[in-house]
Amino acid sequence: MLTINLLREQPSAVIERLKIKNFDATEIIAHVLDLDRRRRELQSEGDALQAELNNLSKEIGSLMKEGKKEQAEAAKKGIGNLKERQKQLTEAFDAASAEMQNEIIRLPNIPHPGVAPGKSAEDNVVVRGGGGIPELYPGAVPHWDLIKKYDIIDFDLGIKITGAGFPVYKGKGAKLQRALINFFLDEGEKAGYREIEPPIVVNEDSGFGTGQLPDKEGQMYHVGIDNLYMIPTAEVPITNIYRDVILEAADLPIRNMGYTPCFRREAGSWGAHVRGLNRLHQFDKVEIVQIAHPERSYDSLEEMVSHVENLLKKMDLPYRIVRLCGGDMSFTSAMTYDFEVYSAAQQRWLEVSSTSNFESFQANRLKCRFREKGAKQTTLCHTLNGSALALPRIVASLLENNQTPEGIKIPKALIPYTGFELIS
Repeated sequence: MLTINLLREQPSAVIERLKIKNFDATEIIAHVLDLDRRRRELQSEGDALQAELNNLSKEIGSLMKEGKKEQAEAAKKGIGNLKERQKQLTEAFDAASAEMQNEIIRLPNIPHPGVAPGKSAEDNVVVRGGGGIPELYPGAVPHWDLIKKYDIIDFDLGIKITGAGFPVYKGKGAKLQRALINFFLDEGEKAGYREIEPPIVVNEDSGFGTGQLPDKEGQMYHVGIDNLYMIPTAEVPITNIYRDVILEAADLPIRNMGYTPCFRREAGSWGAHVRGLNRLHQFDKVEIVQIAHPERSYDSLEEMVSHVENLLKKMDLPYRIVRLCGGDMSFTSAMTYDFEVYSAAQQRWLEVSSTSNFESFQANRLKCRFREKGAKQTTLCHTLNGSALALPRIVASLLENNQTPEGIKIPKALIPYTGFELIS
């Protein structure tokens, strides 16, 4: 959430920067500033009224001491009128504040100056890549055929038990899932991340804190009777650990990670691009989260990008890193790098991670602050997160890129975790 101070001081600059996200903020910001002026007028009138009430109370006290009871009683009637007006001012102030808040949360985060303009993924910037694209043998097939051939993932059973988008992992398919999760967690621990096992349902305050509510309400599974939400990513509960918390500057950055299943209602239409593991309602993911000092948050972002890149290198997957243009960025992000791996059987790139810096946008919603040593004033933290990694498309690429006539080879880095070298 953008701060009211920023909107007061730099309204034109905010409007111009949000155009990079193809968002016209002119009317919303004008309305916010009108409401802000109204709030300040009400606050000023309320302060003057409180001063008058204080003076009148002192006057009544003096009159009572002097034995002037009739005059004191007359003055008390004046206090009643003033208090009624004070109540009206408070209600008007609260209403203006609530309306202003509702308008501000409609504004997306401001993109970093390094974010290029653009409308879609076609305008994203490829930063770098690595790994060689494999040449598959003539009988190679996409992963949705491989999983049937080796009986490792069953979509039909998932439909029977739950519905489309909820696959059942079996045998070596289940072991591969567990191997990837443990590999990602171990690599995260080596990189200095503390493991967290959070709840996989959250309340409205948590959803608001990280920006899923009200922006992505339709994409989340809602447990209506308890008014809770199934998490779309571990970012939500792990970042919310620091909601309403004041940290010490010396403790930053804080690095946490967590494995959770993730749940997303929006799965798109059926087709080759969303077939098989390409898009699911439920999937597993290891998430990395940092709470950082504003002056060093982009160092943290580069560190996170490097960490995800190393994971892909260790699995010998062909990858590329893409910096998103304004039109392809999320509502909450200031800068995002996507990681894509090449699927040789599908002959296309699959997104496997988004790593983002939200600057103070989430922190303002969370009221997550830090204090410099010896300082009284607090400052908003910067928050960052990234997938390290999401499993479905990693699994799809591993199966497709490593298939041979004898079976599917397991990358060397994963063999200690799977306990087998081949799916056959």
